Amino acid sequence: MKMQRRAWAWKAAAVAAAAWMGAPGALAQAAWPARPVTLVVPFPPGGSSDTIGRAIAPKLGEKLGQPVVIDNRPGGGTAVAAGYVARSAPDGYTLLIGSGSMLTLNPAVRRDLPYDSVKSFEQIGMVSRAGMVLLAGRDAPFGTLAQVQAAAKKAPGQLPYASFGAGTASQFAAEMAWLAMGVQLLHVPYKGSAPMLTDLIGGQLPLAMDTVVTAAPQIRAGKVRAIAVASPRRLATLPQVPTFAEAGFPDVVLESWGTLIAPRGLPPAVHAKLEKALAETMADPGVRKALADQGVEAVVGSAAEAAALLERELPLMRAVAARARISAD
Repeated sequence: MKMQRRAWAWKAAAVAAAAWMGAPGALAQAAWPARPVTLVVPFPPGGSSDTIGRAIAPKLGEKLGQPVVIDNRPGGGTAVAAGYVARSAPDGYTLLIGSGSMLTLNPAVRRDLPYDSVKSFEQIGMVSRAGMVLLAGRDAPFGTLAQVQAAAKKAPGQLPYASFGAGTASQFAAEMAWLAMGVQLLHVPYKGSAPMLTDLIGGQLPLAMDTVVTAAPQIRAGKVRAIAVASPRRLATLPQVPTFAEAGFPDVVLESWGTLIAPRGLPPAVHAKLEKALAETMADPGVRKALADQGVEAVVGSAAEAAALLERELPLMRAVAARARISAD
C-alpha cells in the first residue's frame, strides 16, 4: 500500500510540474493582449486608409480590451508599411490595413516588393469596400460610356484620361474599362487624387478615374460629372450613377477594398480572438455610419472570405496588367 501511495504521489507531482512548466505560454496566450496593439496604416493621415483605420481602432480596442494605436507608415505605394509588418513578430501586437492595391495590384506590376501577399501575411477579415468611378469634366462632351467609347474610337490612343498614379487601382479600373470597350486612351498619371481632380475641375483633362470616397464631394458640388461606377451594383452614396454592367460591360468590376492582416504565424487562439473582435467591430452601427459618411461600405467578412478574394483577384490583376501593359514606373 505504501508503495502504491508513493507511485501515485510521484505521478501527481509529475503532472503538476508539467502543468507548471507549460503554464507561462498558455497564460500568455490566454491573456493576449496584455498591452496596446499597433495598427499600421500605409498612407499619411487624412487619406482613405487612414480614415478607415481611425474609424475602427477605438471599437476594435474596446473589443480586445486594450487600446489600438494608429501608426502611419507611408511610402513605396504601401510597400514600406507592408514590408515592416511582414518582418514583425507574429504575436498579434502588430496589424496592418491591407488593400487591393497592396495585395493584388503591386504584385502585378512590381518585382521588388519586400513582402509576399500570401506567404507574408494571414487575413483576419474584411473591413471595407469603396467604389471606383469614371469622371468627366463639367464641360467635357461626355455624359455616357457610349459617348466616351465613340470619341475614343475616332482618335485611338489620343483621348487622355487621368489616374491618381501609375499602377494604382485608378489606372487598373480604367484599363479594365478600355479593354472591355475595345478602345485605347492616353494615360496621364498623377501623384494623388487632389492634383488630378484640380486639373479635371479646371478643364485641363476630359476624363479621370477616382475612388468614390474622394470624388463624391466634387460630384455633389457639380464640379465634375460621374459617368459610371466599377461596382457590381449601384452605390448608396451615388444612387443616380449607373454601373459599367448596365452599359453592357459586366466584367468591369474593381472596387477598392480593405482587410485587416497580420504577419503569418499567429497563435490560433490570438487569430480567433482577433477575427471575432473585428467582425463585431465591423457590425457596430457607429463604425458603419462613420465609414458610410466617408463613402465607404463597412464589410463583415471572415478571414476565409478575405483570403478567397485575394486568391481570386491576384491572377486577374496580373492578366489585366499584362494585357494593358501597366507599369508602376
